[in-house]
Amino acid sequence: MNEAIDLPALEQVNGQNILLNVDLKGQDSTKWVEAHAEQLDALIQENGAVLVRGLTIKGANQYSHILQTIFKDQLSSYTYRSTPRTELKGNIYTATEYLETEVIPQHNEKAYSNSWPMRLGLFCVHPAAEGGETPLADSRQVYELIPQDIKEKFIAKGVKYTRNYGDIDLPWQEVFQTDDKKEVEAFCRDNQLSYEWRGDNCLTTSQVNPAVAAHPVTGEKVWFNQAHLFHISSLPQQTRDHLLSHYSEDTLPRNSYYGDGSPLEPEVLAKIRDIYEQVTFKFPWQKGDLVLVDNMLYTHGRRPYTGKRKVLVGMTRTQSHDGV
Repeated sequence: MNEAIDLPALEQVNGQNILLNVDLKGQDSTKWVEAHAEQLDALIQENGAVLVRGLTIKGANQYSHILQTIFKDQLSSYTYRSTPRTELKGNIYTATEYLETEVIPQHNEKAYSNSWPMRLGLFCVHPAAEGGETPLADSRQVYELIPQDIKEKFIAKGVKYTRNYGDIDLPWQEVFQTDDKKEVEAFCRDNQLSYEWRGDNCLTTSQVNPAVAAHPVTGEKVWFNQAHLFHISSLPQQTRDHLLSHYSEDTLPRNSYYGDGSPLEPEVLAKIRDIYEQVTFKFPWQKGDLVLVDNMLYTHGRRPYTGKRKVLVGMTRTQSHDGV
């Protein structure tokens, strides 16, 4: 490889070796990325997450092109989504549009599904006035730290995710990006989702997926599920009490169980959340920051914030539990 375009060594942010400071030297950001795409992709694979600082990206179209150049693949549309987002150009989306006062727990994107993106790009258009960090955590460390008895039970049973669409949670039309019930049913059949229509326009789905996965390239085992996030105990106490006073357990907007339908123990979920907290690190966003993530090796989340905040997301390289 031409030594003239070698990347600088990664620097530390909050004790983590993830920062790549870019000196464009007057070069266009797109041209710089095109010259370094192979190295950047290798760096993501080697490191799991890279914070690129110093690029100048203007608009969703340029951002989409940059991600496709690095990831060597078309960006994916976000079907079977779990949170509200706005779609921009080139399959670029806003980060989850959720109350700024609340935490979004650590998660691997779409780990509740039987297929997920291997690569994520997160681009900071405008950092919050205060807070609003996107914390990261190594899924391999999470796997290693979970007590063996908890791990074995999850591996044996898997995780069951249930969703009741509309009312409080997202409507099924937004989740599946269609108004056609037949298209929804076809998606469910193709993706091993059980479904049931209730009344004229209410939909319930459920799906059982593994709790642990092996990275398709490195073979490393990672904790790869959203049991702790889907479960009602992830919600603030006041919200939880309100939901339970108005809904039966099987009609909650979403919930999680062991794969055989048995309840998840609150103390087990609390332990898992504690482990995520132990290994999570964060950094303050700067305008123009680009975080490139191997979605199996690292989780991400969001801290509460004040002021305006805008982060854009693109994703690609679909992977599934059957390897397709």
